This record gives sequence, structure tokens and C-alpha cells, in this order.
Amino acid sequence: MVYVHLATGFEEVEALTTVDVLRRAGIETKTVSITGEKLVVGTHDIPVQADLLFEEADYDSCEMIVLPGGLPGATNLGGHSGLTEQIRSFAKAGRADKKVAAICAAPMVLADCGILDGLDATIYPGMEEKLNGANPTGENVTVSGNIITGRGPALAMEFALKLVEELKGTAVRTAVAEGLLYN
Repeated sequence: MVYVHLATGFEEVEALTTVDVLRRAGIETKTVSITGEKLVVGTHDIPVQADLLFEEADYDSCEMIVLPGGLPGATNLGGHSGLTEQIRSFAKAGRADKKVAAICAAPMVLADCGILDGLDATIYPGMEEKLNGANPTGENVTVSGNIITGRGPALAMEFALKLVEELKGTAVRTAVAEGLLYN
């Protein structure tokens, strides 16, 4: 199970592309609202109906936490103590079955959680100073242990396909990419 978290002001392209691509790969994926309401409005005023409220999510059965960026979406995600506790728990596990992924501005949430120290990471250009303790790579997508980070909206497809690869392997990633006509 993968949980893609939604907060008011989330980047719609990053959240919905990720959900779509993961589901195409046959990966059970749910959107999780941290707002207390299932209807969450993104940064471009697009309302999205989440599958679950944070309080309904079962993190024991979850293998990946995904944070889309967008502002103030990423800031709102970082302000949710229950979510940041889960992020720390997943990162600390350091296991292949517990991963954390963040794209655009959201890697700053991981840095604020103290889980990027000494790791390679990427973030939206110009926000590198928000990666406290990390080694900024400037890459489109960076994998460092069980942490995956991406740069921004135009790279949402590449980010989502990397998540497929991390969860299901290269062959599934390739098949999904081909079906999407992604080079």
C-alpha cells in the first residue's frame, strides 16, 4: 500500500500523476487527507476527494509515504505532527519495505524531520538551502537508501516511474512507461 498525502495547497500534477502511475503498475495506492476533510483543494484551486482521512490510514500496512509538493501544501504537510512522526518512523526503519518519497518543495519536510542528514537529495531549484544536512544533487530524481526525492511538477512522471521501479522493479517500470508512451 502506498499513501499519497494531500494538504491544502498541494501540487495537483505531482499528486495525481503519482497516484495514476502507481495504480497503472498495479500498486495499491490511496490518497490521504491530513486536513480532517476528504475534499482537499490544491494550489491551483482543483478540489480532490481523498480516499482516506489521516486518522483512517493504517501505516503498518503501508510500504511508502509520498509527499507531493506545492506551496503551501508542503508546509502544511510538515505542520502535521502525526504525519511527521510516521515519516521519521519509516525513515528510521531503513528497510526496503518502508520508503518515503517527496517531490518539489516537499523534500524540505523530510529535512525538517531530520532524516536527510548525510543523504543525497533533490528539491525544487532555488530551495536547496531547505535541505538541511543533505547533499543536494540537482538531479531530476534521487534515491538515497529508502528515501526518494524529486525536483518538481514537470518531472512528476519521471518521479512516479522511479517509485514504480523501487516498489516493483525495472521490468514493471519499463512496461508502464511504454504504455504511457514515456521515453
